[in-house]
Amino acid sequence: MSAHLATGDPRLSFWLHVREFAVPASVIETATARRIAGDWAGACAAARVDVDLDLRSAAQRHGRELADRLRCDLRALAPDLLRWHLPRVAPLGLLRPGLTLSLARYGAVHLVVRTPPDRASGGQRFSLALQDGTAPRRPAHGRAPEHPADASHPHPHPSPRFRLDLHRHLWDAGRSGELPLRSGGPDRWAAEARILLRAEGRPDGAGAVRVRLGAREVVVGTGPGAPPVLPALPVLPVLPDAAVRVPPDLELLRAGLIGPEALHPLVAAALAPTPPARTAATPSGPGRSPDRPRVVRCRGSLHRIGLVDGVLTALDHHPDEVRREELLMELTGTPLPCLRTIDDAHRRPEGLADVRARLDHGDTAGALAAVEDLLGPDATLRTGPLRDALAEAAERMVAHGLFRAGLTDPAPRRRADVRPRPRPQENRAHPRHANDR
Repeated sequence: MSAHLATGDPRLSFWLHVREFAVPASVIETATARRIAGDWAGACAAARVDVDLDLRSAAQRHGRELADRLRCDLRALAPDLLRWHLPRVAPLGLLRPGLTLSLARYGAVHLVVRTPPDRASGGQRFSLALQDGTAPRRPAHGRAPEHPADASHPHPHPSPRFRLDLHRHLWDAGRSGELPLRSGGPDRWAAEARILLRAEGRPDGAGAVRVRLGAREVVVGTGPGAPPVLPALPVLPVLPDAAVRVPPDLELLRAGLIGPEALHPLVAAALAPTPPARTAATPSGPGRSPDRPRVVRCRGSLHRIGLVDGVLTALDHHPDEVRREELLMELTGTPLPCLRTIDDAHRRPEGLADVRARLDHGDTAGALAAVEDLLGPDATLRTGPLRDALAEAAERMVAHGLFRAGLTDPAPRRRADVRPRPRPQENRAHPRHANDR
C-alpha cells in the first residue's frame, strides 16, 4: 500500500481496496468448486447471487430452444468472476446500485443481472433474472412481476452502457482467457465498435458509436476512411463501459501494486503467466492469533492478555481483582491498563477498519471471523464503534430483505439512507473521487 500511496493516484487506491475486500478468496474457492461440480445454482449461492429465474418456466414461456441455451450459459457462468467485474462506485467500491445489465441475449429475451437500489444494498447481493424485451415496460394492471423486487427496482431494463453480453470473458469461465485481447482503451475502440455495430444489426461493422468519457462524449467511426474520433453526435449506440476502459487489474499489475496471487485465479491466468494459486481460507487482517497472547505494560510489569474459555482476559490478574477493577471502571474510575486494553479492543479494535470494509462488501462471515480473532468467539460486545458497525450491517441486511420481498416503496420519499454516509479514512485510503466503472 505504501508504494501506491507515493503515486498519488486515487483510482489505483480505490481498486486496491476493492480487490482486497470485495470478493473474498473463500467465496471464490467455494463457488469454483460448485461450478466445476456442475452445480451452477450452488455456485451462485456461494457468490451471494439470488436466482430469480426457473428453467422449466423459461421453457414453457419462451420455448425449449431458449431454455437449452440459457442452461448452457448458466453452466458456463462463474458468478464469483462476474462479481469481480461488475461496475463499482466510489468511495467504498460497492456495486453500482440500481443497475440492470445484460449477460446474454436470446432474441428479445435477456439474461440480466440486477443490483438493488442503494437503500437496499446491504450484503452486496445481486440477482439473475430473465428480462422479456417484448413485455410492456410496466406490467399490465393485475399482472404480477416476475419477482417482487422487480416492482421496486428503479431501472428494471438493461442499460446500454453496462452490458456484458458482448464481453462474456468477464463472466464466462470458458472465455476468461480473452481478457488480454479485450483490454479496452483507445487503441481498442474501433475494434470494439465493430463488435457492437454487428450486434446492433450492422453485419459489416461499419458506422459510428458514442464513447462516454466521464461528463463528455466522443464519437468513434469504423469502416474505410472513417476518422478515428469525431465530435459527438446524437442517436448513436453507446460503446459499453467494459470496452472503453483498461481493466483495473491490468493497471494494478503494470504499476507493480498487486501480484497475481491477489487476483481472481481466472483473471491471473489470463493476465499473468503461471500465477501462484491464491489461497486464503480465512480472512486476512491485522488481528492476532487467538493462541498468542498480547503483552501490555501494567503497574511496571509486562502482563499477558489472551483468551480464556473464548473470552479476552487479563491473564496475570486474579479474577477477584478483575471484578473489582471492572466495577471501578463502571463507576468512571481509572481501571488497570490491562482492562483498558481489553475495553479498547471491544470498542475500537485495531482491526475495525478491516471489519467495516468486510461488512460493507457483504462478507459477514469474514467480518465475524476477524472479530473472533480479535476478541474471542464468546466475547460480549460492549457499546462502541464495533458494535455500532455490526448493528448497521444488520439493519442494511433487513432493508435488503424487505426489498427482495417487495415490501419497500418503489419511489421512496427523500429521507436518511439506511446505508451510512462514507466514514473517515481510519488509516486506509478511501478516495472520494476515484473513477468508477
